[in-house]
Amino acid sequence: MTSDIQRIIVIGGGQAGGYACKALRSEGFQGQLMVVADEPHDFYERPPLSKGVITAQEPLPRLFPADSLAALDIDWHRPQRATRIDRDARQVELDDGSRLHYDRLLIATGSRPRLPVEAWSKINNVMTLRSWDDACQLKERLESSQRIGVIGGGWIGLEVASSARKLGIEVDVFERAPALCGRSVGPEVAETIRELHQQHGVGLELERQDIQLEEEQDGRVTILADGQAHEPYDLVVVGTGVAINLELAREAGLKTEQGIVIDAAGKTSDPYIFAAGDVAQHPHLGLCLQSWAYAQNQARVVADTMLGKEAHYDEPAWLWSDQHGVNIQILGVPSGETHCVVRQEAQGTVFFNLDQDNRLVQMVAFDQPRAIKLGKRWMSAGRTLDPQSLEDPDFNLMQLR
Repeated sequence: MTSDIQRIIVIGGGQAGGYACKALRSEGFQGQLMVVADEPHDFYERPPLSKGVITAQEPLPRLFPADSLAALDIDWHRPQRATRIDRDARQVELDDGSRLHYDRLLIATGSRPRLPVEAWSKINNVMTLRSWDDACQLKERLESSQRIGVIGGGWIGLEVASSARKLGIEVDVFERAPALCGRSVGPEVAETIRELHQQHGVGLELERQDIQLEEEQDGRVTILADGQAHEPYDLVVVGTGVAINLELAREAGLKTEQGIVIDAAGKTSDPYIFAAGDVAQHPHLGLCLQSWAYAQNQARVVADTMLGKEAHYDEPAWLWSDQHGVNIQILGVPSGETHCVVRQEAQGTVFFNLDQDNRLVQMVAFDQPRAIKLGKRWMSAGRTLDPQSLEDPDFNLMQLR
């Protein structure tokens, strides 16, 4: 560890920021560790917010137990926002005008929900889901709702739809694209997800290009989809993607594209500034991943780098979703021309997207977590796979380890 590192600032109190702090202390950093967070809560996980938090009495899904968090000896600045990075002076300015000096700075500012129409934010019974406070509000509103509309057929929208159906609430999902989750999975997987939701009574309105919301006098919200008005909903949840929180980085003159441009070690265009999580553009894929695994594992790599150690991130993209009691795991991202091989087993279906050389590009497994572990090995090794073996349910995939 270089001796010049006495003060480290982490901007962001989410999963990436939390695991970076833990890794910094685990790797021996004993200096001042400051965290600037715009929420008053301790580090917590976001995946449970659209599931158990709104369907049950689950508490704040903390990353670390209270004693483990206390051992990190964090100098918290919350709820506060970082408003400016002065790279020359190596200082972060906060919304109260105070300034914090850093030897190393980690930007883990994440993302925020994106509304397709800004005016929707002024409608009382229209909301998004991103934070613990959002989840608490959504849970409260679902308790008094009989019928809700969901705008957006991506992962967050479908998880909310699944949770609402678990509570016995009628749900309609409106999506502009012709398929669910169409930007992240192939047509075969999208069709399986569509069937899953239809089987559980979710109404699906796909290819609805013009979606408008109107607030009724009783507070309910009417959705007009391509000119067709649907009976008013007690609540509308919008899950139409996110905006990456790049403002700080851009104003500081850091190199940005879709996210903050980093190398495999998490370094930005400034040698004293690093980035992790949603805001950090994946070093190999060139896109921002809203993934629990990326936020956690890439942040650990960045912590090592900040302390002067050799480290690099090279894991494939991996995310998961729970919908209607089914665990869906996605390994890899769509790229190039692929062909899909489908393996159907009693436990669940697995979809393999292979390139022209029969190497794995993306894998989606329904209730088959062990298959995903194998897929990670195959991707890492660049292994050539036999399509006939993959689709044969009697063939043991473990033979391809």
